[in-house]
Amino acid sequence: METAYVLVKSIMAHEMEVMHEILKIDQVKEAKGTFGVYDIFVKIEAKNSQEIEDIITKQIRKIPNVTSTTTLSVIPEQDGK
Repeated sequence: METAYVLVKSIMAHEMEVMHEILKIDQVKEAKGTFGVYDIFVKIEAKNSQEIEDIITKQIRKIPNVTSTTTLSVIPEQDGK
């Protein structure tokens, strides 16, 4: 199992609808609204890095009103378990 964190920017005043759509994705374990440069902080757990890439590029980035994403991949040897 691999974990990644995704920082999502959305069009102003559409953050809640974007977060609602993100939470519909099975591999999304958590999504929180944030203040600052990014609007939503997302935790993804998937089988492998390819699945994470697909979730980000084929699902999250295609949600209406998402303007950009930044992905933080977890280093498996340093995941704190």
